[in-house]
Amino acid sequence: MTITPFHLAFPVDDLDAARKFYGGLLGCEEGRSSDEWIDFSLFGHQIVAHLAPPKEKGPHHNPVDGHDVPVPHFGVVMEWDAFHALAERLTAAGVKFVIEPYIRFKGKVGEQATMFFYDPAGNALEFKSFRDMSQLFAK
Repeated sequence: MTITPFHLAFPVDDLDAARKFYGGLLGCEEGRSSDEWIDFSLFGHQIVAHLAPPKEKGPHHNPVDGHDVPVPHFGVVMEWDAFHALAERLTAAGVKFVIEPYIRFKGKVGEQATMFFYDPAGNALEFKSFRDMSQLFAK
């Protein structure tokens, strides 16, 4: 199976903050933009920050492996070393994690490194990695 880039449009309440967070901190290359939206390359995937009013409801969480996972969320499955390099960069930058980097499902099917944090607009992101990529969809 060939993996093709996904497209995700998501709301932000401040385009300058989105540009600093996604472009500056996460290192996403910026594509097209307007006064209402910005395209970014998130590890080769097209994400688009759209200016939108703030959310009225509070965050929702589901329990997974003893942690409260924010829903909705999005992110990327990364190479093992790239995941750990990003985790170190985020930690050094003082990012407040919702779920700090750790190994989920340790010793079980689907074992993975994962971390969760919010962007400046309150969108939850999860970045994860598998030592064995064949475990991505394992049951």
